This record gives sequence, structure tokens and C-alpha cells, in this order.
Amino acid sequence: MRDILPADKARRERVLSVIRERYLAHGFDEIETPAVEEYDRLHAGIGGDNEKLSYNILRRGLDAEAIAAGAGDPAALSDLGLRYDLTVPLSRFYASNRGQLPGVFRAIQIGPVWRAERPQKGRYRQFMQCDIDIMGDDTSRAEAELLVASLDALDALGLTGATVRINDRRVLDWMLDSFGFAIEERPGVLITIDKLDKIGPDGIVAELRERGATASAVDAFDAFLRRPQTMEYNPFGERQIRKALPEGAPDEIVAHLVGIGEAVAVGGGTSSPEPVEGAIPLVFDPFLVRGMGYYTGTIFELAHPSVSYSLGGGGRYDGMIGRFLGQQVPAVGFSLGFERLVDLVELDADADSSSVVLVHDADVPVAELVAHKAALLRSLSPSKGRVRLERRVKNFKALLERSAADGYNAFATVSVGAEPGTLEIKPLA
Repeated sequence: MRDILPADKARRERVLSVIRERYLAHGFDEIETPAVEEYDRLHAGIGGDNEKLSYNILRRGLDAEAIAAGAGDPAALSDLGLRYDLTVPLSRFYASNRGQLPGVFRAIQIGPVWRAERPQKGRYRQFMQCDIDIMGDDTSRAEAELLVASLDALDALGLTGATVRINDRRVLDWMLDSFGFAIEERPGVLITIDKLDKIGPDGIVAELRERGATASAVDAFDAFLRRPQTMEYNPFGERQIRKALPEGAPDEIVAHLVGIGEAVAVGGGTSSPEPVEGAIPLVFDPFLVRGMGYYTGTIFELAHPSVSYSLGGGGRYDGMIGRFLGQQVPAVGFSLGFERLVDLVELDADADSSSVVLVHDADVPVAELVAHKAALLRSLSPSKGRVRLERRVKNFKALLERSAADGYNAFATVSVGAEPGTLEIKPLA
């Protein structure tokens, strides 16, 4: 968990404002959910490994004896916990408020989440998530809207050239079935397959054999990984998808993926001045897994050529809302990895804003200072103007440099008796 200094906070807010503006432009509505959810909901077996990383809150009124008696049983000690993502709270929100929401609901959620991670570069125990979700639409239109809006947000942030790796959990299930893996061993098999880009085909096959997976299924999978492939460029579409899969892939799932690609192609980057018509920034990856246990269909991860790690991802989770509502509701979401994203973005301060530092002598009366500040604020943009008072110090240059680092772009000096509204404003740069 980190303290964030003023300049960094201002930069983060500028990035968030661009993301929020693009998502709103695509017809999504922003909501807010509490930081705390019920323990049973956070540990319902749908959050994957994140459930193990959740922060639990002790029940009120427990004394030392009760805590000792409940040692080893978190459910006996906790009735609440901090949210570890925004998807579980959203599902509860939708189930609780469905009567006041449209049939197809497009939600924006931006807020902090907490996980008991092992801290490392780009991985924190408290971090910001930026999610968009669509509930009530089981067609490929929903995935296409999410992808177009998210790619558009990246374009607006100056991160052009992003691509999305896409797969379908139903394809993975079908593929593992065609190889002969038993249903009960598939969760472990998927964990291994998820390491393909790290340990390669040989490592995958060796680990599957160490796991004791069905030998004939491992042999079939090994043969598939080593099959001869022609080196040719295939744009995202039915040919590319079928070529990446064993023969006989389900037509319905392939058609769903193709439909997403066609819609994304015509959507383009709507914030870009010259979007490339017909370009499909999607790459089909039959071995993309994503670890969340609640995914039921399409899954995706956001990639950018400037970094080797993903900048976001998501997928379809049609079974989650039904756990809270009692009836199934289709749902799909996409989450931007804000903490990784913000380090890559270079956004200048708003050129239309005026941020002025009033540097005053020590003997200027407080009433005069307040009058100067009020007059200057009235002359600036009501929503974007900023004025800060600073007492003159011996190292005047250092004061101005610090003000510039804090996001101020102009200054004025104030002496005793100066008339409000007559100060000479000078640029800091």
C-alpha cells in the first residue's frame, strides 16, 4: 500500500478522467459499491485464488477467548471482508437493484480493491481497478462493445497499437475433452496450460505427466502442440480460429468469436482522428486460460507492444449473478490494469487550466491575500482554475520549481497595498 504525492495523484486523476470520459461516451453508466462485502459472498468459491488473498474483518464484540477458540476457522471469526475485485460486488449490486435498472445494463466501476499479495513491482495490496460490464446481453454485441470501448480508451491515452488475446472457456473444455482429459483433472490441467508462454510445450507436457494426467490425453495434446504449421498471416476470423484448434471445433462457439471480430473491426478507435477501417486488433489464442473460476465463455487479455505483461482482461461470467438472484443473467466484463497502465501513459496537464501560485511577502495582511486569491479565482475558469498562496522564501527559484512539479503553470508576486485584479501573471515555464 502506498502514499501518493500530489503530482502523482494529479497524474492518476488525469488518466482516470480520460478512461471515464471514453467509457461514458460509449453509453456506460458509473455506479459505486461498498469496499466491504459479506464474508460468505467473498468466499463463495467463485473468486479463484483471490479468495485466499482477501482481507477478512473480525466480527464485532469478539474477546480474546472467542478469537482463540475460533483459530483456524476464518468463517467463525469474520462476517465481513474487503472486496478483492469489483465483479463480485457488481453481481450483488445487480441482484439487489435489478428492478431499477434497464434490461441491458452497462456499468462503470472505478475504485480500490484489496488483496494480501506479496508486494512487488506493479503488484500492490491496495490498487485501483477500472471495470466496465454488460449484464443482460448474451450476444457477441456485448463483448464487442467492451472491447471497442476499452481499445478506444487506450487510444485516447496515447497507447495506440494495443491488441486483445481472445479465447473461449467452452473451446478449452471442448479441446480438453477431445484430447481425452477426464473432467475431474481439467482444473489442474488448465493451471499447467496457463504456463505455456513461460515454460513452453516441453515444459507443459512434462508437468502434465508429473501431475499424473491421463497418459493418452497427454500424448494427444503433445502431438497437437507439435503438429506441422505453415507460416502465413491470417487476419482474425474463422480460418485463423479453426486452424488453431483441433478439427471439429463447435460451429456455435466459432461463430460467436467471429462475430466479435467483425464488430470490433467496424467499431474502430472512435477517439483516434484516423481509425484504420477493417483492422481487427484481436488475436485468437486457444491456450489463453485466465484463472478466475467464474468465467463461462469468452475470455480476453489486453496486450501492448511496449510491455511484456498484460494491461487488463476479462470475460463472460454468465453463472455468477444467478447465485445471488436465483435466476441466470448473462454478464461479461473487462478490467483495465490501472496501476500498470498509469506508468505507461504520458499526459500533459490540461492546457485549458490555469494554476497560479501567489508568492507574497511576509508583511502582506491576510485580508489582502484572501482578496487577491478571490479576485484571481473569479477571473479563471470556474471548474479548472487553481490558486495557491506561498510565502516568499530566500530560495525563490526552488519555490517556483516545486510549484511547477506540483502542476502549477503560472505565478505572481504580491506586495503590500497591491490592488486585487492588477497582479502580473507570469508563466512558470
